[in-house]
Amino acid sequence: MTQDSRLTTLFGTKYPIVQAGMIWCSGWELASAVSNAGGLGLIGSGSMYPDILRHHIRKCKEVTDKPFGVNVPQLYPDIDKHMDIIIEEGVKIVFTSAGNPKTWTSILKSHGIKVVHVVSSVKFALKSQDAGVDAVVAEGFEAGGHNGREEITTLVLIPAVKAALDIPIIAAGGIGSGRSMLAAMALGADGVQIGTRFALSTESSGHENFKKAVIESNEGDTTLTMKALTPVRLLHNKFFEEISSAEKNGATVAELNSILGRGRAKKGMFEGDIENGELEIGQVSGYIKDIKPAAEILLEIWDEFQEAGKELAMKNNFCD
Repeated sequence: MTQDSRLTTLFGTKYPIVQAGMIWCSGWELASAVSNAGGLGLIGSGSMYPDILRHHIRKCKEVTDKPFGVNVPQLYPDIDKHMDIIIEEGVKIVFTSAGNPKTWTSILKSHGIKVVHVVSSVKFALKSQDAGVDAVVAEGFEAGGHNGREEITTLVLIPAVKAALDIPIIAAGGIGSGRSMLAAMALGADGVQIGTRFALSTESSGHENFKKAVIESNEGDTTLTMKALTPVRLLHNKFFEEISSAEKNGATVAELNSILGRGRAKKGMFEGDIENGELEIGQVSGYIKDIKPAAEILLEIWDEFQEAGKELAMKNNFCD
């Protein structure tokens, strides 16, 4: 199993592993740790004011000379300021999500920036390719955080996108181990994006209460909810039960927005209010039971990927 792929060539990384740019978890410490270990670290700008984003980019440049990028959810305010800062600071890789890929792709690429767009269906993958992106993240609905309304699983999505696209594909959603990485590559991905596993790293800026709640969770303890607003996968808690009950009882969009209020994700993931906060996390959280340095996580995933590939080759030889 070689680490060379279209993805490592595109980004200049050692391994075809991307750390997702997650709100409240992915600051410069996590991004630089992953990049220094050979993956692609992403700063999650969705929870940052413009001046905070600039600070994180500059700190990342101070502590790593390896490639890193910024994830920009297009539905967040200050998008223009974020993009200006990214260009001014010389960031070379940008992942965009939750919006039209045509909006920023040509502008970013005119500044020599590689652009990747996150998609949840073949339809949006094709739109992204037509917009000129360099790669797509095909994200199944097992993923944490904001998600596609289509609820297409990673197992179904990756081969469908592979059949439709010519550009590199990064698989995401439910991937937290070397074995799941191997499965994604077998489905046609050129690499993987991993969120939840890195959210539970030492360098993640998520609150310790949040990390502890996720570690103690089990399979079935997350649900995709708030579909009338922007679908998001949440860990079950008091807030989840409140918003879920309102949805089941036919609450209007205005009523759901009133319950959601402002700063719910910050309250839960960053400030540690695990009952009243919004706890965004993926399904894979059900089998993650420890917190480790990001570099250790990345290398464990790569080593398991290699070993699983050898096991699979042996099975194929036996079948022959």
